[in-house]
Amino acid sequence: MGDPFFYEGAEKLLEVWFTGTVSSSEDSGGGRPTDLRAIPRYELDELLKTIGAEIISVMSSSTVDAYVLSESSMFVSADRIILKTCGTTKLIAAICPLVKLTKQYTSLGEITELYYSRKEFLRPDLQDPVYSSFPIESKQLDTEFDGTAYTFGEGDRRWYMYAFTADGSRNAAASCCLEIMMEQLDPAVMAIFTRKVSESAKCATERSGIDKLVVNLNIDDFLFDPCGYSMNGLTPAGHYATIHITPESAFSYVSFETNVPLDQYPAIVKRVLAAFRPGKFICAVHADNKINDMAKEESLRLGFIKLAEETDTFEGFKLLDIEAISLRNHRLSYLSFVQDIT
Repeated sequence: MGDPFFYEGAEKLLEVWFTGTVSSSEDSGGGRPTDLRAIPRYELDELLKTIGAEIISVMSSSTVDAYVLSESSMFVSADRIILKTCGTTKLIAAICPLVKLTKQYTSLGEITELYYSRKEFLRPDLQDPVYSSFPIESKQLDTEFDGTAYTFGEGDRRWYMYAFTADGSRNAAASCCLEIMMEQLDPAVMAIFTRKVSESAKCATERSGIDKLVVNLNIDDFLFDPCGYSMNGLTPAGHYATIHITPESAFSYVSFETNVPLDQYPAIVKRVLAAFRPGKFICAVHADNKINDMAKEESLRLGFIKLAEETDTFEGFKLLDIEAISLRNHRLSYLSFVQDIT
């Protein structure tokens, strides 16, 4: 867990897409399924143990299994796994064992896309040496993949991403994703996520308004002792949302992530900011190139700029950085904001 007087709330995020040789839900011989959810629970437990995390609870829909972890979350669907871990976890070390498990229990096993990302750590000196700087992490990933490393923003606003896409296209539905990474949060809000103020996770969820951030969200939440909070949520349509909170005032941090439809993002961002009241935050918006109208993503990016300039919409926040890149299968927009105290 690192220094007892400090905890790194900022997560390392790993998203891996797999493919196989058949397109049906079972292979032609009636053997191994083409579904990552076929990997047994005890194997997932062992996998997580190697990186310094464990499963607390799980909820499922027809399309995804959502796990709350001791250090954030894991989402497993038919051909994609998302691992999001905070603290001093060793997330890159999960990749090779994950590939081995995928080949052992499914007819998948070939990685078609891989994304590893994180924001700048407050205390990189407390991380394992591999994770102490992004160039070292990128070099480690380069031993297995021919990917590209990106850096966005400046100083403590830096956000990093390593992206690998194999030749050819993956056979997946169009998808998008919103990440919000918040710091310097309102102490009164952060107090909700302590056992002194909230007697249960449900109480913290309702007092903070988390249950109203995303419409029709079925929530699995956990309140740590003496403080800290994690939540996964699934919608009837198969989308997810996840929130993780480090409430200590000296290093407060909250992350929010969802893959609900793109056009909901501006309203969600406003609700999230109103709920947590950060001093500064970063947004990363991913839009899949398979989305029919890519003008939506451009409109969204320009919309964020407009929102930041309208005090009645993004009140009190100043836009510091905005960058956008196009990858093979999706486009990415990075935006950073700070509370305007002038």
